[in-house]
Amino acid sequence: MKALVMGLGLHGGGLESARFLLKKGADVMVTDLRDEITLMPAIEQLDRICSELGSKPVRYVLGRHKTEDFKNADIVIKNPGVRQDSPFLEVSKKIETDISLFLKYSRARLFAVTGTKGKSSTASALHRILASERKKGKAFLGGNITVSPLTFLDELTESDDVVLELSSFQLGDIKNYTVSDGSKLLKPKAAVLTPVMHDHLDRYSSMDDYIDDKRNIYRGQDSSCITVAGDDRWGKSFLGETKGRPLVCSYARLDKGTGGGWINTDGTGIARLFADTETVELVPQRLLTPGKHQRFNMLSAALAAYGLGAEPVVIRGALASFTGIEHRLEHFHEADKIHYYNDSAATIPEAAAACIEALSGNTPLVLVTGGTDKNLDFSPLSKAAGKAKDIILLSGTGSEKLESLLDENMVSYKGPFNDLEKAVQCAIESAENNMRREGSCNVALSPGCASFGMFLNEFDRGRKWKEAVLRNT
Repeated sequence: MKALVMGLGLHGGGLESARFLLKKGADVMVTDLRDEITLMPAIEQLDRICSELGSKPVRYVLGRHKTEDFKNADIVIKNPGVRQDSPFLEVSKKIETDISLFLKYSRARLFAVTGTKGKSSTASALHRILASERKKGKAFLGGNITVSPLTFLDELTESDDVVLELSSFQLGDIKNYTVSDGSKLLKPKAAVLTPVMHDHLDRYSSMDDYIDDKRNIYRGQDSSCITVAGDDRWGKSFLGETKGRPLVCSYARLDKGTGGGWINTDGTGIARLFADTETVELVPQRLLTPGKHQRFNMLSAALAAYGLGAEPVVIRGALASFTGIEHRLEHFHEADKIHYYNDSAATIPEAAAACIEALSGNTPLVLVTGGTDKNLDFSPLSKAAGKAKDIILLSGTGSEKLESLLDENMVSYKGPFNDLEKAVQCAIESAENNMRREGSCNVALSPGCASFGMFLNEFDRGRKWKEAVLRNT
């Protein structure tokens, strides 16, 4: 079998797809528009895999794609970053992704999480709950969270649980994939949809198209499954459409007769599965992750686990000790009463605004923000920005849009900087001034923008931010 991996990438999806195919005895070619220098870490790993398996060496076509390679391949593994209307895919005989390959072979119970923001935190919290309540089997986490599920496919048994974080791109890729009886390939026992906001409008022609890909997370479900979503406009449409049992996640107490959960005024998360059942506390009052949006994420995860039988005491214990994940309001350093946060995964304005709300209460906040635009509205970020003591902009097309809005609202800022080191030094100077006046200070990178231009991706941006802070403090 001749297999072509389209887009090796740097997050493991292409690498694990290649490993999977090599183990199946395929002749593997990798093609990627990026050059050898950029992809060298992944290439070196793949070369080691070939050596370990004793397989034929992988062939590489880098810096370009060749139509004949796609025509000659028996199977093409598509990276989610590749547009579905790519002319190279149009000439391909068979197209798969690492997610579709995983779903075809996995025997584990599946939990799936999507949304615009909060899906990584929700998926990670859900995984923590499932790992804590094991009576048998194991719990695994993969997908868009940068761990390909093919990594652990060979370990899975029917007693295991898998949590997949799925992006709209990944869901769109498998929209029409079915199994032998004609049902959808993707059929999670629990589907969780975190809040949907405007995003990726540089890729989608409309918000409706973007949301339509999100809907694929529950389209294969039946009455034995559950679907968790919010009570906003889109959440209500998801819950009204799904064939799974709907559970509402809300900031406000639910009416009697509605199954789901809500956040109390004291911060606890309460659940009621059915109209006539008693309420239980699932989210404890004290959490290690800041922000009311994180309480909402934790409740969404808790409802998915509780809806499929997890004990409330286990759920509360798991969430009480959950410290969050890298690049999402990650508290990574403290020096001289200044606390540093990495919120690089905040790639839309609403997410950066949520960071401001979470960190600007009684402590002054120095916010580093901005980057590349995705055809989004920056007014949510510009309105929240006034709560930060100092704003420092990174260069990019998104920052250009944000600048004009900040000027209109008479919010001052520094930059934009096209050098991260200089932006970090400016942030530290601002923080030290605020600390001397107020006694402490928070500093956060929360861009509200895409990372491309200055960085490879949002994770590269977050890592470089942390490295620069640690160098300069």
